[in-house]
Amino acid sequence: MNSPIRFISTLILSFSSLATLAQVKLVDEVVATVGDDAILNSDIEYQYGQAMIEGVNFNGDLKCHIFEQLLVQKLMLNQALIDSVEVKNSEVASQVDARINYFMQQVGGQDKLEEYFGKPITQIKRDQTDAVRTQMITQRMQSQITKDVKVTPADIRRHFASMSEDSLPLIPTQYEIQQIVVYPEIEQAEIDRVKARLREFQKQVADGRDFATLAVLYSEDPGSATRGGDLGWYSKAGFVPEFSAVAFNLQEKGKVSKIVETEFGFHIIQLIERRGDRINCRHILLKPKVSADSRKKASQFLDTLSVLIKEKKISFEEAAARYSMDKDTRSNGGLMINPEDGTVKFQLSQIPADIAKSLQNLKEGEYSKPFAMMDERKGKETFRIVRLRKRHEPHRANLHDDYDMLKNVIEERKRKETLDEWIMRKQRELYVNITPAWQGCDFQYKGWGK
Repeated sequence: MNSPIRFISTLILSFSSLATLAQVKLVDEVVATVGDDAILNSDIEYQYGQAMIEGVNFNGDLKCHIFEQLLVQKLMLNQALIDSVEVKNSEVASQVDARINYFMQQVGGQDKLEEYFGKPITQIKRDQTDAVRTQMITQRMQSQITKDVKVTPADIRRHFASMSEDSLPLIPTQYEIQQIVVYPEIEQAEIDRVKARLREFQKQVADGRDFATLAVLYSEDPGSATRGGDLGWYSKAGFVPEFSAVAFNLQEKGKVSKIVETEFGFHIIQLIERRGDRINCRHILLKPKVSADSRKKASQFLDTLSVLIKEKKISFEEAAARYSMDKDTRSNGGLMINPEDGTVKFQLSQIPADIAKSLQNLKEGEYSKPFAMMDERKGKETFRIVRLRKRHEPHRANLHDDYDMLKNVIEERKRKETLDEWIMRKQRELYVNITPAWQGCDFQYKGWGK
């Protein structure tokens, strides 16, 4: 059940990072002062060690780059204090919990995590809390600095006109794709079987059997089963609504919930602990199995729908709106949205492999035969047909076909310019002192300590 929980990827270290960084010997020495805040040599060495482990490829002196990023961070933290930019304790706690939970997943539990860091979980959380709070305030301050950046159509036309043809980005082949998705029907007998199994687990726990042991043995959530179904600390927003509604109604430690159905299957939940608006709970997930007959019916239904579309008795868009079970695309005629940039265009590398394979021999306006495909987020089998709405051949960027892309590029450039101007102004306004050993760095912003 990884999907109901929203992890922040930028806050996650790799498994190897945990082991190695825990052993880094940090030497405390003040290397710079920004306002009233100090930057320590240990701050730089820690981040450098992480970058080395993760294979960061940087053209230049990486330690100097890290040092300058810390200097910029201190500028923003100073301004955040002046502007009263804050983050709620609950927001920080939620992200720290997500980070700690992920760490425990990687190393195999709390005991292993404490062993890697050589300190108790309470101290690890305190350390992470400081880092997360700093990162969140810095990100919020950066958004505050660039919040008024706007790009008008005139800006985009002017920018495009100023570019030579050779400097225009080369856009690879892109695809606009529509889909109709059907989930095979789960037979009632199978639902009854799953519920009966979960009721048996409820009875066994009531009779004294350990819930965590049952989760290890029988839960079909690969993300939590090995930890006895433990999902970690989360607020209501951390889970899908149906799960939250039941989990947060549990009042007693050890209490086991009624059976709850979500898009992932059927669950029973046990409360481990409650703290304010967050809970720590474990669950057992069972997924009803799809019969061969149900698979056949789903495929046949899409075959019939394909014929109706081909005979123009219904358009692809109408069929998607009426029959597609994918809530993210059915309301716009089955048109898929690229999650990376919010547009309707996909490069081949951005398309799921099963869909990409089905598109290979299609011309614009044609659609595939029905095919089976796993919904990775839900862990369920689906059947779908896809239509190639449009293929954009490789070309130099132009205003007609690539307006949204150009808009994003120009907006990002203007945000960077705004941020650069702010940093250079703050360099002049705030006291900055850098020790001689670090003054030789080739900084991006030249005004440090002047």
